[in-house]
Amino acid sequence: MQKDPLATSEKNLHHAATQYEQLSSTLQRASVADVTRYIPSSIQCLLWGRAAGRCEFCNKPLWKSAVTQEQVKLAELAHIYSFSPDGPRGNTGISRKKINDIANLLLVCRECHKTIDQDTEGEQYSAALLCELKRRHERRIDIITGIGLDRTSHVLHYGANVGDHSSPLKFRLTALALFPDRYPADDKAIELTTINSSFNERDSSFWSTESHELTTKFDQRVHERLATGEISHLSIFALAPQPLLILLGSLLTDIPQADVYQLHREPQGWSWPDEAKIIPYQIDEPADTSGPPALVLSLSATITPDRIQSALGQKAAIWSVGIMSPHNDFLKSRQQLALFRSHMRPLLDRIKSRHGQKTILHIFPAAPVSIAVELGRVRMPKADMPWAIYDQINAQGGFVRTLTIPKGVEA
Repeated sequence: MQKDPLATSEKNLHHAATQYEQLSSTLQRASVADVTRYIPSSIQCLLWGRAAGRCEFCNKPLWKSAVTQEQVKLAELAHIYSFSPDGPRGNTGISRKKINDIANLLLVCRECHKTIDQDTEGEQYSAALLCELKRRHERRIDIITGIGLDRTSHVLHYGANVGDHSSPLKFRLTALALFPDRYPADDKAIELTTINSSFNERDSSFWSTESHELTTKFDQRVHERLATGEISHLSIFALAPQPLLILLGSLLTDIPQADVYQLHREPQGWSWPDEAKIIPYQIDEPADTSGPPALVLSLSATITPDRIQSALGQKAAIWSVGIMSPHNDFLKSRQQLALFRSHMRPLLDRIKSRHGQKTILHIFPAAPVSIAVELGRVRMPKADMPWAIYDQINAQGGFVRTLTIPKGVEA
C-alpha cells in the first residue's frame, strides 16, 4: 500500500514545528551568547572604535585592501580565552557569560587570527600575552587620538652626504618621534634633501652646491608656507655636515615654533628617552681678545687649541663651550638642548661686545646634529657678527673654512 505524500509532508512539518518550539524555549531560558558565537553589534562597534579599525596584533588597517586600496572589511573577531573549552587557549578562568565580552575580544586580520589560533596549545600566544597586546594597542590609540588639533606639526627632513654616507631619513621612523606630544600634519615630510648627490665635503664644489640647494629649497618649500601661516609648527630631523646644519638653523631662525630632534645611537632612534641626566656645559673665555675670535664647540669630540691656531694663527681668541667628557651620544633630552640655547644667546652677545659687531666670528663645531641646528637658530641676522664656519676634513689636513653667514663674507 502506497503512503499518502500529503500525509507524509504534514507529518514532517509537524515534527519540524515541534523542534522549533523546543529550540525557542531553550533560547528563552538562556542568552544567545551562552549558546552561540554571536557578538552583539554594540560590542563590535566598541571594539572597532577602541582598535581604530586596525589589527590589534600587527596594526594593519582593516577597512581597505593593501593591494587595491578598495574599501573592504577585513576584520575578524578573535577570542582571547577560547570560545570552546578545548580551543587553543581554553577558557579556564573566565566565566561563560564573559566569553563574548569586549575584554575577551581582539580585532584582527585573517592572517593574524590564523597565526594566533595555529598555536593550539597557547604556548607562544598565551591569553596573558594577547591581553597585553590588546591593552598596548588600545592605549596607544587612546593617546594618539587624544592629541588636540593644535598639536599638529610639519615634519621637515634635511640630509646631505656625510663623507661617503648618504642621509637615511625615513618618514615612517621620524614621524614616530613626535608622539605622544604632537602628531604629523601631513603623511609625508617636507624634503630639503639633495637626492642622489654624488658629492661629499672633500669635493671643492660641495659646499657651494649644497648651500645653494638648501637655500633654494627652503625658500620654495618652507619660507612661503611659514609666511602665510600654513605651517604653524615644525619638527626638524637633519643629518648632514655641521656647517650645513648651522646654515639650516640660520634659515629657520627662532621665530617659528619648532622642535629639533636628535638621532640617538643607544637606544637607536629619534625619540627622546624618558629619562636622562642633565650634563652641565663648561664655558671658557679668552684672557686676550686682540686676535681673531673663534667659537669652539667641544661637545661630541674634543677640539684642542692647536687645531684652531693652525687655521687662525697663534693669536686666535678662543671661546669654547664643552662638557667634562665629550662624546657623540651625550645629548639625551630636550632639556639638555634647551640648556644649550639658554647659554648661547648671552655668550654670543659677550663675544660681540669684546670683538665688535662687524668682526667675523670663526666657528669650529664638534657637536650633535640638533645642537648644530639650534646654534644657527639662535643667531640674530641683524644683530650678530658675521660667521665663518669650519669643518674637519682629514683629507685636507684639518679644519677647513666652508660657509659664511651671511653669504659672501670675506676674511
